[in-house]
Parts: sequence; C-alpha cells; structure tokens
Amino acid sequence: MSTEHGHKACRELLGRLSDYLDGELEATLCAELEAHLARCPDCRVMVDTTRKTITLYRAQACSSLPAEVEERLYKVLRLEAKPPAQSEASAV
Repeated sequence: MSTEHGHKACRELLGRLSDYLDGELEATLCAELEAHLARCPDCRVMVDTTRKTITLYRAQACSSLPAEVEERLYKVLRLEAKPPAQSEASAV
C-alpha cells in the first residue's frame, strides 16, 4: 500500500466499490473515492481489474452452463448431481 494514506481508506473503498462501479454512488462519495484512487495505485489497480472482470463477464455471460461443464464442476467440487425437485421433497 502507498504510505500517503492509511489502510482504513482502502477498506472504506472496498465497501463502496460495487456502488461506484454500478454508477450508483452519490456524487460527493464518488468524488471522494476518485480522489483516493488518484493517490492510491493499489486501489486503482483493484478497481480497474474489477471493472475489466465485470466487462468480460457481461460479454461472455450465458443463461446456463453446458451440461458437460456443469457435470465436471460438480465432480471437482465433489458434489452429487443436482437432485430433482421431487427427491428433495421426499427427503424431508
């Protein structure tokens, strides 16, 4: 972290990051956050990386995973396949 400010300012940034990136942060807080980013290269990298991740996700998002990808994911996580709705009801 840069020595120009304390870690508290960086932690506060994390709490506001979602609203900032969504364009929902009020103007005064937005200006405060942008002033912090101008002084803190670490937070600026974090914001830029998060923004790029969101952009890439939105560009590639699909409605559901292909069945073979979902099956591999469940195996890696060592989970059973998603149970049908009926078996959940009978297990209770």
